[in-house]
Amino acid sequence: MVSAKKEDIDKIRGLGLGADDYIIKPFSPGELVARVKAHLSRYERLLGHREVKNEEIRIRGLQIDKGARRVFVNGKEVAFTTKEFDLLTFLATNPNRVFSKDHLFEQIWGMDSMGDISTVTVHIRKLREKIELDPSKPQYIDTIWGAGYRFML
Repeated sequence: MVSAKKEDIDKIRGLGLGADDYIIKPFSPGELVARVKAHLSRYERLLGHREVKNEEIRIRGLQIDKGARRVFVNGKEVAFTTKEFDLLTFLATNPNRVFSKDHLFEQIWGMDSMGDISTVTVHIRKLREKIELDPSKPQYIDTIWGAGYRFML
């Protein structure tokens, strides 16, 4: 709570009404930052651990490190363009769901993008060449004729 009131009774009321902290104006930005850090630290201690985001996807021989934007196929690093990586990551984080070319184009390239949805087909072909043992018999990215593409677990 931020207030110009500095009497003890005002602080007691504010804290009693549910405020986690009470700071009196004027205050220094450094003090505010220190108080916020202290509250975050206390919160993390109460949780017993830091919240860890799932930054890695592992499916059979495929490993996608989202934080580092790196992909490994059977332990060997493979280079991807930005859009290839984004497309692969999107599909892999939504396994077994079928996405139309239109949806994938909108999701990866954005609504304002100039281009053609055939871009999706080209990028899927490039992904298969990089991650599949046999791109003609895909294990990861399946074509659902007339509907779109699906990442298989």
